[in-house]
Amino acid sequence: MSKTVHVTSDTHLDTLLSQSKIVVTDFWADWCGPCKAIAPLYEQLSAKFSRPQKVTFTKVDTEAQKDIATKYQISSLPTFMVFKNGQTVDTIKGADQKKLVSALQKIAAEADSDSGAGGYGESSSGGSGSSWKGAGLPRGYRDITDQVDVRGLDLLNADSDFGDARGLFAGSKPTTLDAGKGKAKEDDKKDWVESDTDEQLMLYMPFQSTLKVHTIQITSIPPTEGDEVPMRPKTVQVYSNRAHVLGFDEAEGIPATQSVELRPQDWDAETGTAKIELRFVKFQNVTSLVVFIVDGDGDGEKVRVDRLRIIGETGEKREMGKLEKVGEGGD
Repeated sequence: MSKTVHVTSDTHLDTLLSQSKIVVTDFWADWCGPCKAIAPLYEQLSAKFSRPQKVTFTKVDTEAQKDIATKYQISSLPTFMVFKNGQTVDTIKGADQKKLVSALQKIAAEADSDSGAGGYGESSSGGSGSSWKGAGLPRGYRDITDQVDVRGLDLLNADSDFGDARGLFAGSKPTTLDAGKGKAKEDDKKDWVESDTDEQLMLYMPFQSTLKVHTIQITSIPPTEGDEVPMRPKTVQVYSNRAHVLGFDEAEGIPATQSVELRPQDWDAETGTAKIELRFVKFQNVTSLVVFIVDGDGDGEKVRVDRLRIIGETGEKREMGKLEKVGEGGD
């Protein structure tokens, strides 16, 4: 019996991406000869390498699901895409059996070892991974942090003794969670950000494509004791589609797209993560965000942030155009 899942909608695929660590997708069409030629091999590989909640094989009929094909910019058939933790890690264009078998052998090795070593590793883009998440995903949406253009990040009032803006989008689990809440080992890199002269931070993040942003997950794991203990963010203002970072004085004169006040109960006790749920209608065509941490929760002088995750939908809808058949060995 086939283990391959036939995708019935965009939401269906997003759900599969959130439920399975690795998802392999075959984009095909009934009129595509090379698609039909490689289909039996794909079914064999699906039967051999599928793992419950670890590796899921899917098929997308590009004629029936044109929105999905547009979303993933499918221009030739067949196209095979491999997703890890919701992010694209490999794409194979054409009915290239050798490339397909090689890619799926990597998947099998990784799933069986359950470590990620020697396989695809952490999903990443431009140096920013998005595998670790401090909170669950809302139904129908996925982690799109890989769309952050880390080359264009700009962070104001950050203490240079700690991490930089790129570290906020690192795919790894915060080091302080492994060492004990708020405490890093002596030899651990300080992979979090702390404010410098006061409690405010201003972060500009441009994106590689137009996004629909549903939620911002913010992780903050300050120590519970010590001198000058930093605070968690309290008031957070979010600005959409700014061309550059805002100055602190400038931000006072510009209405935020949304302002949120985080309460102590909003922070997850295990991961130190709070979810900022945005007014989705106001964040539909987003090319950049500015996150302004106005103040912290407490009497301290500094604020700490360990990780940020962007949750939503990625990809600007474009005209699909005519799909091209690519035979074995084609690219």
